[in-house]
Amino acid sequence: MILEHIGLSEISGSLVVLDGVPEASFEEIVELRLDNGTKRTGRIVQIDGERVVIQVFEGTQGVSLINTRTVLTAHPMEMALSPEILGRIFDGAGRTIDSMGEVYPVIKRDINGMPINPVSREYPRNYINTGISAIDCLTTLIRGQKLPIFSGAGMKHNELAVQIVRQAKLSEDDGSDFAVVFAAMGVKNDDADYFRRSFEKYGVLNKVVMFLNLSNDPVIERILTPRCALTCAEYLAFELGMHILVIMTDMTSYAEACREFSSSKGEIPSRKGYPGYLYSDLASLYERAGMIKGKPGSVTQLPILTMPNDDITHPVPDLTGYITEGQIVLDRTLDGAGIYPPISVLPSLSRLMKDGIGEGCTRADHSALANQLFASYARVQDARSLAAVIGEDELSPIDKKYIEFGKAFERRFVGQGEENRTLDTSLDLGWELLSMLPKSELDRVDDELLEKHYKATE
Repeated sequence: MILEHIGLSEISGSLVVLDGVPEASFEEIVELRLDNGTKRTGRIVQIDGERVVIQVFEGTQGVSLINTRTVLTAHPMEMALSPEILGRIFDGAGRTIDSMGEVYPVIKRDINGMPINPVSREYPRNYINTGISAIDCLTTLIRGQKLPIFSGAGMKHNELAVQIVRQAKLSEDDGSDFAVVFAAMGVKNDDADYFRRSFEKYGVLNKVVMFLNLSNDPVIERILTPRCALTCAEYLAFELGMHILVIMTDMTSYAEACREFSSSKGEIPSRKGYPGYLYSDLASLYERAGMIKGKPGSVTQLPILTMPNDDITHPVPDLTGYITEGQIVLDRTLDGAGIYPPISVLPSLSRLMKDGIGEGCTRADHSALANQLFASYARVQDARSLAAVIGEDELSPIDKKYIEFGKAFERRFVGQGEENRTLDTSLDLGWELLSMLPKSELDRVDDELLEKHYKATE
């Protein structure tokens, strides 16, 4: 028997309160029917005995205490899933917005997902080729990994996201299916159009499932967007056996939506006003990446977040760094110098990289070359610091060599522009740049590799 609860007890922002509701469930979806015939959707976010607090997705404008009838659906929010979701565009709440009709579901799944049993997790192996040298060579993205990109306001993280979607693929000898789930949260209309037009222009939309939550959409939808996206990714990976790369931008917008929602509930704020449970909330998203024993697919996450005031100690990047397996950091100085992508090599790392590169995975010289490039570029920073004090003309000949190497490394290796490079091309370029330095300075590679790859320059 379906019961209608007539009227409301309280209205506060996007929250409404209903009394006398027995046997309600947390996260249960409810339907609010207004006297004018319109319907709105909400979910139960707080229960106190028979008193429930409901979060209304479309907002409470036009809702009063007496013009509403509320029906509980007895199920959490679910995403309609089928193989035809590839190539489709959804809004932040999982509704289609591409004029191609509704998705006819093969199955419906709770958007909150099911935690992966740690015992059934498979250790991430093999890499995803992004075509970007600074990522593929120095911070390799491994299947099943969660590797965030730390950016700043106004930097080219949107362009980088599009380039990765366009170029990302598995290794050439892997016959597995690969697709991308792309979720944009709190983006402006022109950014949303840029993403859509770019994917259509480069012909990759058919392998992308796209979620767009605009900045003028209800803020509550922003909390649903990554969950809907990850539910699609889990279905494609663990039901259809595909390898899925999930790109979520911007996680800072998501965290700010959590802060606004927490404040409206009257919760005690934590650091910078964010809720005290932000860590566990972010973990509930990031930990949905991985591989499961006995299942061929994988979910790899590449969340993008903008650091307010470029502050890496801000709560969102800080907590993200605790949960994820490394980070890719974008540098404003490189961006200002016209270098794209402006990836700052030294603070970037991939903690799972060591287990997915080398002989049998990428190339035998990959690990040694990456270590040497890191070490040499670190020496470049030392030489630049010294030059800032005594002047470049007063540097020793070897420090001048490092300054020269640093300029070439940033312009040619990091600053590759829109070029799509194979891993072999990136590794060969790395050796070419290291050959600008005397062989005696390359102490992170053995003599056999030096003999094979080092080409002395005049």
